Amino acid sequence: MEEETKNEADKKARSIISTAIQRCAPEYISEITVTVVALPSDEMKGRIIGREGRNIRTFESVTGVDIIVDDTPEAVILSSYDPFRREIAKMTLERLVTDGRIHPARIEEVYGKAKEELEKHVMEVGEEALFNLGLHNVSKEITRLLGRLKYRTSYGQNVLGHVIEVAKITGLMAAELGLNEKIAKRAGLLHDIGKAIDYEAEGSHTEIGVEVAKKHKEDWRVLNAIASHHGEEDFKCIEAVLVQAADAISASRPGARREVLESYIKRLENLETIASGFEGVQKSYAIQAGREVRIVVEPEKVNDERLITLSKDIASQIEDELTYPGQIKVTVIREARAVGYAK
Repeated sequence: MEEETKNEADKKARSIISTAIQRCAPEYISEITVTVVALPSDEMKGRIIGREGRNIRTFESVTGVDIIVDDTPEAVILSSYDPFRREIAKMTLERLVTDGRIHPARIEEVYGKAKEELEKHVMEVGEEALFNLGLHNVSKEITRLLGRLKYRTSYGQNVLGHVIEVAKITGLMAAELGLNEKIAKRAGLLHDIGKAIDYEAEGSHTEIGVEVAKKHKEDWRVLNAIASHHGEEDFKCIEAVLVQAADAISASRPGARREVLESYIKRLENLETIASGFEGVQKSYAIQAGREVRIVVEPEKVNDERLITLSKDIASQIEDELTYPGQIKVTVIREARAVGYAK
């Protein structure tokens, strides 16, 4: 009977997931964000730099984005880990180039207008996503953060497109199982909300997401789905399990995410190499796609006091040597065993 029940459950689960995917069937949503601003002529590069570099310095300090002026003909590159800032900087620079008047006061004025305009657009994008999913009573702050996800990518996948897809798949699976479809959709939509501000706030995107959702009094099932979709907390409801499944389905479809395998492996190797370079480290493992590194130490060489300083030292070296978005968790494990035999 147990065997029969397992087989039936397996068939039913496959049927629910395949039906959900078939009914959702979105287009691939991969997007590579490289911010290159085209210029009408190379003479414009000199005007962007300004006399003794005053224009470029003002632009970088106002926008928080670096301008790379190199040999690329009729183009400059905007460099920043924060995609929202980069988008405002792009709008600002394009307007300055079109206008032709580039000086410090004008840069500040155009930046202010571009920022205001993008904030309005972000609200509209968030409202449109909620309307399309049939979700209501969502705070303005969360709506704004949803809109900001349009300018955030993860492994080349647009995060807003990803969360909308996860919301649809979760909602469809919840409907098949007779659960609350609205709560399931809401949990799917908000599971990555922390990525909208993970460049500005301390903590992983799941921790930030839980704080935001808790602040705006979201349902406990939504909070659990956000906290548990990367295994950082135990599942307390079926909706959270569905969100994790839908998240994996959305991310793992062929073509959904792009990252060069070599660079991905190299990043993980670099993490493990830094950790293994410290005395007393027995083995190191990069896990969670490079979001965490776990280090096992030799108990006879590293005592409990050294354990704390070692985790800080490794974290500090990772900060100095590697470039990465968000944060990397460093966990150092010391296991001491005493074995005795009674004869």
